[in-house]
Amino acid sequence: MLVPRLIERKRDGLALTAHEWRALVNGYVAGQVPDYQMSALAMAVVWRGLEPGELAALTDAMRRSGVSLDFAGWATPRVDKHSIGGVGDKTSLLIAPMVACCGVAVPMISGRGLGHTGGTLDKLESIPGFRTRLSLDEAVSQVKRLGLAMLGQTPEICPADRKLYALRDVTGTVESIPLISASIMSKKLAEGLSGLVLDIKTGSGAFITDPAQSLVLARTMIGIGEAGGCRTVALLTAMDRPLGHACGNALEVAESIEGLRGCGPPDLMEVTYALAVEMLLVAGAAPDRAAARARLEATVRSGDALDRFTRMLEAQGGDPAVATDPARLPRAPVTMEYRAVQDGVVAEIPPRKIGHAIIALGGGRARTDDAIDPAVGFVIPAKPGDRVRRGDLLAVIHARTEADAEQARTALDEAIVIGDRAAPLPLISHRVTAVGSEPLG
Repeated sequence: MLVPRLIERKRDGLALTAHEWRALVNGYVAGQVPDYQMSALAMAVVWRGLEPGELAALTDAMRRSGVSLDFAGWATPRVDKHSIGGVGDKTSLLIAPMVACCGVAVPMISGRGLGHTGGTLDKLESIPGFRTRLSLDEAVSQVKRLGLAMLGQTPEICPADRKLYALRDVTGTVESIPLISASIMSKKLAEGLSGLVLDIKTGSGAFITDPAQSLVLARTMIGIGEAGGCRTVALLTAMDRPLGHACGNALEVAESIEGLRGCGPPDLMEVTYALAVEMLLVAGAAPDRAAARARLEATVRSGDALDRFTRMLEAQGGDPAVATDPARLPRAPVTMEYRAVQDGVVAEIPPRKIGHAIIALGGGRARTDDAIDPAVGFVIPAKPGDRVRRGDLLAVIHARTEADAEQARTALDEAIVIGDRAAPLPLISHRVTAVGSEPLG
């Protein structure tokens, strides 16, 4: 294999064969293709893109670079939900137990927060004792027993993706729809899924801010999933404001528990139910949306979803009492109210600025090896479009020190805009399938 010739062909906009992509990926994992050649190839992909067949071949090669969860001979449908990431995005913690209660297994491999967005693993690890490092055998056994497991990527799953992402992160090749899609979908297909629902965030706080490009990403990922034998659907949801009220790891777990009790913020519950409905439909576990929604709401009303969440905590070493007493979660020693200084309408609450303020409080990471404080963050009940009076509560800051809280107050001064009007994006704007997209908002 002459790697320079393959790089030149991709540079010139020509397609590589499936055999060539497999050889490149396997050679890179084995150390036979050096970083400098793979980074040149990645940059060529950024500029030239990939043909659909190439993208399917690259994703398949990355998936096959490691092992997959093995559910051979088990007939229960297996469906996951994947979010592109945002601020306050805690839907996974509600969706997994709700869907599992409906007879659909949820093997959920999640990631950590990086940059301004939060990560499901960080939220789960704010629960005392909770273990996200499971072996593949443990994960499969737990899914078969409880209907769900929430864990981090293991060294055996998609080693090519882990190595390639680290390279892209330092070579300016992260923001590429084909490479983003291959990275995410190789891991999802390694979960042994029969179906997948994607939550494609769009707006100022999303990694892809342009709704048109978000649609392109959704269609690209759906194409990969369907080509890999996994029925895939996407919803485009708003990330021009935080989702729900809580932003910060332990605070978001507490809000998720409230949601499982039926008391979550309306926007959080609406996105949660919409995604979970799609999961039941993909799995064939409900005849239509109304029936799926009714089944999911029943799991919350009956307490079954909260009970399933509690059983998962216990199975993975977490404190099960957290589910009935969220006060057992880590708590910041300092809280400070943030109130409106004028009458008007909440015009903007930019998620990116809120996410960066959480990092400044110590609740997020700028580098993958940064330690985080699970207790800090914000609770922001205000939403764009709310009419407020001077002195109304907009947010509560949770911080380690008074100085940190004052710094966070300054950050909120710069982030939360009070004006005379607001124009938030529709909470859920499109449903995308293999046959096309349907406007919803």
